Amino acid sequence: MVSASRSNVERMFESRSARPLPPETISRLEEVLERWRLREPTVESAAWMEQIATAVRIENRAVAAQLVAIGQLFAYRCASSSATDDWAVDTEAAVSAEVSAGLRISHGLAADRLRVARAMRERLPQTAEVFVAGDIDYHAFATIVSRTDLIVDTDALARTDELVAVNVVRWPSLTRGRLSGKIDGIVAHVDADAVRRRKERHVDREVWIGSDADGISQIMGSLFTVDAHALDTRLNALAATPCAHDPRTTEQRRADALGALAAGADRLGCRCGRADCAAGKRPAPSPVTIHVIATQDTLIGAATAPACEIRADGLITAELVAELAKSAKLVPLTHPGYAPPEQGYTPSKALADFVRARDLTCRWPGCDVPAFDCDIDHTIPHAQGGKTHAANLKCYCRTHHLTKTFWGWREQQLADGTLILTSPAGHTYVTVPGSALLFPSLCYAVGGMPAPATDPPQDYCAERSAMMPKRRRTRSQDRAYRVAAERRRNREAPPARTGPAPPSVLLEDPPPF
Repeated sequence: MVSASRSNVERMFESRSARPLPPETISRLEEVLERWRLREPTVESAAWMEQIATAVRIENRAVAAQLVAIGQLFAYRCASSSATDDWAVDTEAAVSAEVSAGLRISHGLAADRLRVARAMRERLPQTAEVFVAGDIDYHAFATIVSRTDLIVDTDALARTDELVAVNVVRWPSLTRGRLSGKIDGIVAHVDADAVRRRKERHVDREVWIGSDADGISQIMGSLFTVDAHALDTRLNALAATPCAHDPRTTEQRRADALGALAAGADRLGCRCGRADCAAGKRPAPSPVTIHVIATQDTLIGAATAPACEIRADGLITAELVAELAKSAKLVPLTHPGYAPPEQGYTPSKALADFVRARDLTCRWPGCDVPAFDCDIDHTIPHAQGGKTHAANLKCYCRTHHLTKTFWGWREQQLADGTLILTSPAGHTYVTVPGSALLFPSLCYAVGGMPAPATDPPQDYCAERSAMMPKRRRTRSQDRAYRVAAERRRNREAPPARTGPAPPSVLLEDPPPF
């Protein structure tokens, strides 16, 4: 090992010369010695790299073990509920809800993991063994699942699984796009109609709305050119409707016009504030309804506390709230306190507004569906004596409402809105209202609801005025229809067909020199 300090370098050369070395020469020598030192292999660096590689394999094995367990849970639920394929919330949706609660992730992410877990058991067992061994990670296996999804012939699927399992560990580290290309080459060799093709641009059109940042969100997207021109012309026309004294720039009026257009308005309200403004005499077009919670002080500009849009991530600055309050419809929100239960099953608008403002989102663990898109559910069923009262009401999206009702979940609600859920497997999950952090006064315990003498057994069948909604086609039928349609499009598009890759490429790629 070569190492030297500045003093060592100086002494080494001072012993041979009476004159000291220039500082720049010493710096250059130190740089050269440092390069030699970095090139020298050390026991420490080798040990660290070994720890890194081992940790990655452990991580891959742990994720694979999680998916194996998810697949086993799904198989168990299927064995005990085989007659639910046509339910709106079928076994796959119910298991996704259970997994999302257990892992504290969204329903969509849980559904993706279940899809990959089923592929490990049902479609790609040999590649799954490579995953379980820790040789590939979750993203690589999920990519393989996606690129082989159109294969329907069992022999072709088995052959593809074999080729992928043999080759995937030989390939160097690949991006998701390059890995997709490798898998597509194997699929094209086995079943050309099953290659997942990049859709044309006119199929890929979409509009994307970004996350909220202080009450402002970005919009990006692609659409037909004629529609884009029509939208551009319409925005210009709406932006020109205010009078010349409107304080906004043209760009700001165009942005505001998009909101007016979404609300179906035919003009944009003027903000000049002049008494003689003809445009200002007409009310500004109301935007698409959003529900915002704010304190009275924030509304009048006397506080800096942010407001909260009733959804997962919707903080709005106090300045913007004060501006919006000038034209928004203001509805007072009152804590029920010790108000007695309401008569009937359906809560009043005031009670429903309070429950939604308190909860903000669906109360299922990991779910962020906005409360105003949710059902208001009785924790103790109304048919079993449950009261229409804030202490017995909470928000559930339709999927989780049906999951709770028909898939054996039990629940308990406290007076402050805290919800305690127990899964069919006996696991307990606790969620608190979404407003607890910003508006804790909404979560003060409510009174006025008599406590039942004993906790009645919850038989949710008693509250079913209508049974589980049914699907027009089962999930399996939907998938078969989709796969057949995509394979048919592949078959009818010969110019886009990818030719079979040579066997040498399929079995082992040449070194990347």
